[in-house]
Amino acid sequence: MDNVAPYNLNISLEPHLLDALRDLQAVVPRDLDDTLRQYTNSTPPLTIPYSVLRSLSQWATTTGCETLRSHSPPLNPHAYAMIALLAGTTTSPERNFGTYVPPQDPEEIQAAKSAERKSITALLNGLLSVLGSGFAVWWAADRLGWKNEWRVLLALFTSIVVAVSEAVLYLIWQSRISQSRSKRTKPRHRVKPLERYNNPDGTEAKTKEVPATISTSFEVTDVVLRRRQ
Repeated sequence: MDNVAPYNLNISLEPHLLDALRDLQAVVPRDLDDTLRQYTNSTPPLTIPYSVLRSLSQWATTTGCETLRSHSPPLNPHAYAMIALLAGTTTSPERNFGTYVPPQDPEEIQAAKSAERKSITALLNGLLSVLGSGFAVWWAADRLGWKNEWRVLLALFTSIVVAVSEAVLYLIWQSRISQSRSKRTKPRHRVKPLERYNNPDGTEAKTKEVPATISTSFEVTDVVLRRRQ
């Protein structure tokens, strides 16, 4: 698990982060200094690996605390904690993450299961109708004394007619269910604060409830998920 995220991620190299790294470059050990040079030169890249920031943060908050405090001017070790370094940055801006899909409500899951059971029941009823109609016609033709080949042909023809009609009815039923699902969208209410109104004499009047607006969609983009404030 340690070889996967977040160590293979990149962080956007924002101007405030670049300034913090340049201040830190003069006091870090030689190995970290050599690593920072490629990100703090006159033409820095757009991103910096997460692992580099993690190494700098570990040094600044452990063995490098006294070095930062004794520097002129003194540097605050807490300013180089991971939370401080990642503030205002974007995780892997060069990647395209999938769109967030909110989980279904329990009512929607129950409705989907109910529709699935109804579909299975409709298919079984159709199959029994085809077999039952074919057997009924074959039995009736046998009572009338028809030959076996005519009884078989009539039973097959009847079964085919019933099967086609059952398939048409099933498709119509499925299309109506799909249309009803698309139209039935559960509203999500946004809670708004109460507005206060003052009387003409300056005294505070009773609060007035503002009707909550109804939103029929819920969307969280990857930019919102990745952007840190």
